[in-house]
Amino acid sequence: MAFSGTQQKCKACDKTVYLMDQLSADGIAYHKSCFKCNHCKGTLKLSNYSSLEGVLYCKPHFEQLFKETGSFNKSFQSPAKSAEKSNPELVTVEGQAYHKSCFRCSHGGCPISPSNYAALEGILYCKHHFSQLFKEKGSYNHLIKSASIKRTAASTPDL
Repeated sequence: MAFSGTQQKCKACDKTVYLMDQLSADGIAYHKSCFKCNHCKGTLKLSNYSSLEGVLYCKPHFEQLFKETGSFNKSFQSPAKSAEKSNPELVTVEGQAYHKSCFRCSHGGCPISPSNYAALEGILYCKHHFSQLFKEKGSYNHLIKSASIKRTAASTPDL
């Protein structure tokens, strides 16, 4: 008796999926390496994906899709996304464009993304440091003062 193998094809790449590399979601076979978010291309796991009409998303982008469009249609139509298409190195939030490499927490310098930042008076923070700074003083007053100083320093030309 000869081994006939599997006939299942990966939905993403349409190549044969062998059991050792197979991941099955919603009854559909994928290679583990092909199981990616349609928006950010991040590798997904069964515990962190959402699917809409067969299109895979990570949970943050699935939620962002609903927040931006007001429904779960399959396309991001935000101004931030259209700006990314024209220049993939820009991130646009709250009407302000940033170089991707400059989009960092002003407190710790941590990289941030449009889904994990907080802004106060135009100064960007990662959510962790924003929360930490609030807990230290119990209010945001010291951050507002700091933001005002940073804004003044940024607008003053170097002599």
